[in-house]
Amino acid sequence: MRLISRIKQGFGDLCHIWADEMRTVFKDEGVLIFFILVPLFYPLLYSWIYTNEVVREVPVAVVDLSHSTMSREFIRQFDASPDVRVARYCTNLDEAKDVVGRQDAFGVVYFPTDFQTRVSRMEQSRVSVFCDMSFMLYYKAIFQTATAVAGNVNSKILIERAGNWTEREDEITAKPLDFDEVQLFNSTGGYGNFIIPGVLMLIIQQTLLLGVGLSVGTARERSKTGSFLPDAARYDGVFRTVLGRALAYFMVYAVVTAYVALVVPRLFGFTSLLRPGDTFWFMLPYVLSCVFFAMIISGLIRYRENVILIVVFTSVPLLFISGVSWPQSAIPPFWQWVSWLAPSTFGVRGFVRMNTMGALLGDVRVEYVALWAQTIVYFFVTCLLYRWQVIKRRRAEGTV
Repeated sequence: MRLISRIKQGFGDLCHIWADEMRTVFKDEGVLIFFILVPLFYPLLYSWIYTNEVVREVPVAVVDLSHSTMSREFIRQFDASPDVRVARYCTNLDEAKDVVGRQDAFGVVYFPTDFQTRVSRMEQSRVSVFCDMSFMLYYKAIFQTATAVAGNVNSKILIERAGNWTEREDEITAKPLDFDEVQLFNSTGGYGNFIIPGVLMLIIQQTLLLGVGLSVGTARERSKTGSFLPDAARYDGVFRTVLGRALAYFMVYAVVTAYVALVVPRLFGFTSLLRPGDTFWFMLPYVLSCVFFAMIISGLIRYRENVILIVVFTSVPLLFISGVSWPQSAIPPFWQWVSWLAPSTFGVRGFVRMNTMGALLGDVRVEYVALWAQTIVYFFVTCLLYRWQVIKRRRAEGTV
C-alpha cells in the first residue's frame, strides 16, 4: 500500500510540475516568442528566400574582337539560355574587368580577333570565359552555359566538315560518345531543396534551446537560493522533476516539429518524400534528445541572456559540421567528434536522407540509434544536474 501511495504521489507531483512548466511557457513572453513565434515565422522567412530555387539571368559582359558570324552565333545561343544574359558589350578586356569589378556583371566571354579565322584554317580556336569565383552559383551558371554552347558549336563544325548523307550520320559525328545525365535526387537542382531540410532541423534544436534556457534562467533569477528549481517539496524528486518539465517541452515541440518538418516544405513546393510513420519514429528521439540537451545547457548557464549568445555563436558551425552544407569526409576528425554531441548532427543527416532521398527508417539506422543513445545519456546527465541542484538548494536552506 505504501508503494502504491508513493507512486500516486509521485505521479501527482509530476502532473503538478508539468502544469507549472506549461504555465511558465505561456506566461513568459520571452519563452513564448522562442517556443511559438520564432518556429512559426522563421522557417517561412528562410524558405521564402529560396523560393526561386536556382539562379537565373546572371549578367555577363562580352568582348567580341572577332565580329564574325561564328562569334555572333555563339553569343546568340549563350544569351538565349535562361541561366545567363548578355548585360554589356565591351571593347576590350580591361573594360570588361572593370564592369565585373563594379558587379554590373559576374563573368566575361572573350573572343579573340582570329576566333573564326583559325577555325577556317582547320586550326583549333579558343573562346575564354572569365568567372567571378566569389559567387559560386554565378560561376556555375556561366561556366555550364558556356560549356553547353561550345559543345553545340563544335558539333555544328564537325557536321559541316564530315559531309554526311543522313541525319543519323550527323548525330554520330557530333556525338560519337553520348551520355545521359540523370538526377537521382533533388531533380530540380534547386538550392532550396538542398539546404532547407537541414536548416529546419537546426531551427527546432536552436529555438528549443533558447526557450528552455530562458525558462530555466527566469526560475534561477526568481529563486532566493540561486537554484533553477522552485522551493516546493515536490521538486525534491529528481526523476519526476526532469520528466515533468521534459514532458511540457516535448508536448509543445511535438506540434512545432510537425509544422516545421511537414507543413513548411509543402507550403513552398519543396521536395518532400517523407513517410508519416517513419518520420514520426525518427523525430521522436530527435525531439527528446533536443529537450534533454537543452535542459543540460540551460542548467549550466547562470544568466538567461547567455543562452542567446550561445545559440547565435553555434548555429552556423552546427550546420557546417552536420555534413550537409560541407561534405562529412572533408570535416577534420576533431570537429566530427564535436558534432556528435549535438542532436542536430544526426537529426539533420537522417532527416535530409528521408526527405530528399525517400529513405526509410531502416536506411537511417545509424542516425536513429545515435539519437536514442543521446536521449538516454542526456536524460541521466540531466538527472545528475538536477540532483546537484536539489542538494545545493538544501544546503542553502540549511536542511542538509
